[in-house]
Amino acid sequence: MDHLAELKEFARLHGRSQGLTEQHVQAVLSRISGDRPGDPHSWAQVWTAEGDALRQGGHPLDACRHYALARFPHHGDEDRQLAQDRCVEAFDTWRRSGRAGIERLEFDHPDGTMAAWAAGLSADRPRPLLLIMGGIVSVKEQWAPLLPLFARLGFAAVATEMPGVGENTLAYRADSWRLLPHLLDQLAGRARVTETAMLALSFSGHLALAAAAEDARIRSVHTVGAPVSDFFTDPAWWPKVPGITVETLRRLTRTEDDDELRGVLAQFPLTPPRLGSLDIAVAYVASSRDEIIPQAEHRRLALLLPQARFKVFDDVHGSPEHVGAMRRWLVLSLLRARLGGRRAVRAG
Repeated sequence: MDHLAELKEFARLHGRSQGLTEQHVQAVLSRISGDRPGDPHSWAQVWTAEGDALRQGGHPLDACRHYALARFPHHGDEDRQLAQDRCVEAFDTWRRSGRAGIERLEFDHPDGTMAAWAAGLSADRPRPLLLIMGGIVSVKEQWAPLLPLFARLGFAAVATEMPGVGENTLAYRADSWRLLPHLLDQLAGRARVTETAMLALSFSGHLALAAAAEDARIRSVHTVGAPVSDFFTDPAWWPKVPGITVETLRRLTRTEDDDELRGVLAQFPLTPPRLGSLDIAVAYVASSRDEIIPQAEHRRLALLLPQARFKVFDDVHGSPEHVGAMRRWLVLSLLRARLGGRRAVRAG
């Protein structure tokens, strides 16, 4: 599959997960004929024009969703950087217009900077922390509209991004999990970080599991299609990985070619002793037709973490055809981890 065809296929999946109708996505895609920066018929410019029209029409959240697709899979050229900036601006406009309770946070880190959206933080009445992080192609604005819901469920909820994604300027490395304890330190005054839950999707699930093995403040990890070991090391699997995924990983890791990328990724696997040391609640959604993450990953976790819960959908990576059911299962798993069995079921 060529680059543009892959982009269009992934857009259908990501558009659906953001609530865009298949008819609308297809109508936009039909006007895209290339991916060259500066071309008015290119991927980024067509999606950005859709976002601009929605923003001018007074629909900033819908505009934000279109900008998120315009900068997909990463903001690696001028057109996509513009879309990335407008994505943040449009969400900021939406949350300021009657969406009280969502605030913007900015953090410094020794290796760069990052930003987040948050709801439910309070120095006077700190709540258990829920840290939400997407994967290598999804920005925080895709998940931030859910923050008020999680605040109503009793969490101090913060949505941020993986290294190299969106407004996070750090490089993605094997020790990137250290970013999570750093964020907990920054949030300690306004949330109960010793009771942290991670809603970490795809590759950020790997970061969450790695951090939880080192930081006892992380008490549960809830993830969808997270790599663990085989994705990073299995030579038979690597040729099957979509080109967009490989390209994006090169961008985030700041590597020049596949050989250098594979050398960096070889440092990422979570070893059985490290995973086996986890004594926390783990909930994992797997997709039976996942084209990115091997099935061996959740099977490995099932062997090493007898306390973990799994839900398998007959779907591709991220289970876009089962968004509603997946979100309900994840929310219930969050409540189960925080409240315990029957209370969580009643709350759910």
